[in-house]
Amino acid sequence: MNDTPSRPDRAAEAHLVAAAKGGDESAFARLAEPYRRQLQVHCYRMLGSFEDAEDLVQETLLRAWRHLSSFDERSLVRTWLYQIATNACLDTLRQRKRRILPMDVVPAGDPVEDLPNAVDLPWLQPYPDRRLEPTASRLDEPAAAAIERETIELAFLVAIQALPPKQRAVLIVRDVLDWSAAETASLLETSVASVNSALQRAHETMRTRLPAGRLGWARPTASTEDERDLLRRYMLAHEQRDIGSFATLLRDDVRISMPPIPVWFDGQLDVVTFHKGVFAPETGHIRGIATSANGQPAAALYIRLPGETEYRPLGLDVLRIEEGRI
Repeated sequence: MNDTPSRPDRAAEAHLVAAAKGGDESAFARLAEPYRRQLQVHCYRMLGSFEDAEDLVQETLLRAWRHLSSFDERSLVRTWLYQIATNACLDTLRQRKRRILPMDVVPAGDPVEDLPNAVDLPWLQPYPDRRLEPTASRLDEPAAAAIERETIELAFLVAIQALPPKQRAVLIVRDVLDWSAAETASLLETSVASVNSALQRAHETMRTRLPAGRLGWARPTASTEDERDLLRRYMLAHEQRDIGSFATLLRDDVRISMPPIPVWFDGQLDVVTFHKGVFAPETGHIRGIATSANGQPAAALYIRLPGETEYRPLGLDVLRIEEGRI
């Protein structure tokens, strides 16, 4: 169910703009609210943080309200809001460190050692699917819908963290939002040549950062039914402490990370060895609830410790599935 308010047509939008410029805050709210979700997805792609994206949408709407008198009514409100949001994100990226995963700060861990304590670092955060809304201007095309999904996937978000702020903005605006080079240059107050150069460099970096075997950022296709079945078996293996079944779900090159704990394990052997401890009876009993994040299957895991009667949150496992395995 999509509870996003419907977007007004151009005539209604013009009427709301005029009322908002006259000081009508409710008119501004009706004007801006239909774009809130897609702006939040845009800010999330830029920042890699669900929390920061929520804050930046609020900042975007505040800036828009303060500077509404400068809005050119020949322009689209959506375009104007994206311009404000992008520049607000660029301001943030210039002031803060990029979002990271444990792979960025420590070598692969030893699965038989005790886990280190959690660390407060700018960890890359997942994005709940229930808050997603398509944002491309060409969603009637299958390729556009695919790009919408693929560029919210965690593998894409991990790769894009390597880009400088301007290249990141250009890549998202050009390739995800499908804006022209001229429109992007206007948004970033630069030249078309600069936009094209930044996009080329961004593509080169992304090719080196995406998972092996990717030609672009298109992920291998898998049916939703197959992914749901694999997720079900993943949760069942946890609930039944079935290490053998768990191992069969994993690719040989599987990796697992657990921010905010600065540790990660590389390869099926180490991941399975670590889970032998997780599945041990003295650890407690795990239950899973199927969900999704970043357009990927996910399991919300809960644990009941020995001697206790209630389950407490353990973690959110977001799975990347390729060729039928994790």
